[in-house]
Amino acid sequence: MFRSANNPWLHRFAVLTALAALGLIGVGGLVTSHEAGMAVTDWPTSNGYNMFLFPVSQWVGGVFYEHTHRLVASGVGLLTTILAVWLWLKDCRVWLRRLGVIAFFGVVFQGVLGGLRVVLLKDQIGIFHATLAQMFLVLVSVLALLTSPWWQRFVASAREFAVPLGLRRLFLFTTLLILAQLVVGATMRHQHAGLSIPDFPLAYGRIWPDTSPTAVARYNQNRLEVTAANPITAFQIELQMAHRLLALTVLGLVAASAWGTRRRLGGRNPATKLAAAWLALIGIQVVLGAWTIWSNKAADIATAHVVVGAASLVTGALLSLIAFRSVAEFRSVAAAVVDEPTRAISPHPLPRAA
Repeated sequence: MFRSANNPWLHRFAVLTALAALGLIGVGGLVTSHEAGMAVTDWPTSNGYNMFLFPVSQWVGGVFYEHTHRLVASGVGLLTTILAVWLWLKDCRVWLRRLGVIAFFGVVFQGVLGGLRVVLLKDQIGIFHATLAQMFLVLVSVLALLTSPWWQRFVASAREFAVPLGLRRLFLFTTLLILAQLVVGATMRHQHAGLSIPDFPLAYGRIWPDTSPTAVARYNQNRLEVTAANPITAFQIELQMAHRLLALTVLGLVAASAWGTRRRLGGRNPATKLAAAWLALIGIQVVLGAWTIWSNKAADIATAHVVVGAASLVTGALLSLIAFRSVAEFRSVAAAVVDEPTRAISPHPLPRAA
């Protein structure tokens, strides 16, 4: 069987799978924003029907969001299965074929987790389910990058890259911090208590809110009278504040990444352009986060906040991959250049030390 690293249609299909995974995160965000996670109370059936034969007439209210989420998830599962098989049959890189297999088992595990969230009624599973969705999106996005013609050109030449060590570490650390931020956000969204802090940029009119039992009781009394929302705890308020502090930290680090790449690598370097796009995404994410609070957690705004957060994580992951790979390519080219004079001096050069 003929295998190659150059498969344009495979790359296009990988991009389609990544976009579908991002869309799935958006649909999942709508489910959580509309508190529709348990609108369909059974699994793998839907209100007793085969999931794919569920009558459209019953797609009303929260059922519409939850059942749509299941169908889109099934579609992503099918796309991932095709992608894994296609990679296995057509790509010559063994390690990339293995990544495709990991993606397949990842989407299967993700589907099972979603079902267990319904069957076992555990919010903790929902948090893990949301986190795994972000990691799965990163994986299929990496597959889309690695199968691209651009990546082949990148691997063949190191002249445009060679990102300094400090920037590489900054990219990776910031990406991991974004993942942590998304985990905190998923934890907040699965508390089912609405906004634990209703104002921004202050918090209950202060820089750091009072979380004493008396203050929390007062907050809850006001929530009950004004919005009839579920009661909150001091932990939920502190979690919201941690989310805000992480957001500011991420914004600062991504800004430093964009500035550092432009200063060290120049404006035409691909890493510089990607870092600038990263900063733009984080800026949009911050605005959407504030808008979520000002709109009293409007479902569409909150969901857009989730989707842009996922796109920010992917951008950081791809930038980190490009940066670390660029150094390996640069070193291999440099080693070849250094070794060339040795081959010119002697037709039988001594073996190099390990």
